[in-house]
Amino acid sequence: MTGADTPPPTVIAMWSPPRCRSTAFERMMIERGDLTVLHEPFNVLASKGSYELDGHVHHGERALLDALLSLARTGPRPVYFKDTTDCRYAELLTDPRLATHVRHTFIIRDPAEAIASHYARNPELTSDEVGFGHSWEIFELMREATGRMPVVVDADDLVADPEGIAAAYSALTGLPHRPDALAWPAGERPEWQVFEAWHRDAATSTGIHARSRQYADTVHNNPRLADLHAAQLPFYERLRVHRIAPALQENV
Repeated sequence: MTGADTPPPTVIAMWSPPRCRSTAFERMMIERGDLTVLHEPFNVLASKGSYELDGHVHHGERALLDALLSLARTGPRPVYFKDTTDCRYAELLTDPRLATHVRHTFIIRDPAEAIASHYARNPELTSDEVGFGHSWEIFELMREATGRMPVVVDADDLVADPEGIAAAYSALTGLPHRPDALAWPAGERPEWQVFEAWHRDAATSTGIHARSRQYADTVHNNPRLADLHAAQLPFYERLRVHRIAPALQENV
């Protein structure tokens, strides 16, 4: 099912603060088999200085957007890309095609959990790198530019009802619902190799499930993490107001 006023997309973006289960969501989108899925193209560009797409190496955000849109026009499938908002993509955000040619979606998670998980891998974590503020900036820019409310997935809702949230996401983005994509074989993905250490949980996953982790440092016992949480929590709360509800399966 697709929404009556939701035409099939050519490019879908999924923006996520780090450690919000976005790679598990991406793995589900890969399993669909009807999308060209790109892993963190703008984050790789920001971190490494270049991103290779379709046999060409790109060094700027506008050039990479050009390549993404070209791939969507000429390729056999719509393009889906997942990217993280620990960086602010200043050049990209001033390109009007970001609003006119890309459908924007977001995934969020309780920032207390995201911060503890992120800090365990990045002890130099800053407030901007937590990423909820950057996600909110993109959300607001795209909502104002398009007059359309971007789709927001709450990762807690996702793990509580994977099929219901996946069905709602598909309907709201103009994609057919594919419940068979909710399970997949465990294993590494070549596109994850550039940031391999960050995606080990996703590599061992076989579906979307809650995983309990205990961290030595949390927002409850580490004053610096508590400060990060206080700074980023308002952006999470603003985004969470717009989170989607699971679709009723009889309506899918």
